[in-house]
Amino acid sequence: MISSEAKILIVEDESIVAKDILSKLSDLGYDFVSIASTGNEALRKVYLDKPDLLLMDIMLSRGNYDGIETVQEILDKMDLPVIYLTAYADESTLLRSKPTRPYGYLLKPFQTKELQIAIEIALNKHGLDKKRKRERRNMSAILHGVKDLIKPSSEEAEV
Repeated sequence: MISSEAKILIVEDESIVAKDILSKLSDLGYDFVSIASTGNEALRKVYLDKPDLLLMDIMLSRGNYDGIETVQEILDKMDLPVIYLTAYADESTLLRSKPTRPYGYLLKPFQTKELQIAIEIALNKHGLDKKRKRERRNMSAILHGVKDLIKPSSEEAEV
C-alpha cells in the first residue's frame, strides 16, 4: 500500500489541533482521513471506516475513555497500528501506553515532516508484522501437516 492511500483516523478532542493535523495530512497527500473527538466515537469509526492507522491523543477530556483505554479496547478486537499524540512526556503516561504496543509516540506540537516519518514507519512496520504473522501461521500449518503424515499407524505403535 502506498502510504498516501492509507486511511487514517485522527482521535483528538481539541478541534483546532484536529484541524491542524488534518491539514498536515492533506499536505502530505492523504485523502481519506476521519476525525473522532471521543473514545466512543473512535470505537464506532474504527469499526465502520476500517482505518489503516490510528493517530490517538492520549489525554481525551471528553467521553468515557482516555486515548490509552480506547486503544486497548480497539486492539482487543482488531490489529491496527497506533501512533500516540500527546503533550505529556511523563514517565507514568509512557508506562501506561507501552502495553498497547504503539508504533509511534509524537510530542505536540510536531512538524509535518515528523508526522510523515512516524506514519511511514508505522505503516511499514505494521505491514512487516502482518507478513511475519501470516508466515508463522503458514509454517505452523505445514508443520502440523507433516506431523500428521509421520504419525505411526496403529500396527506400528503396537510393535
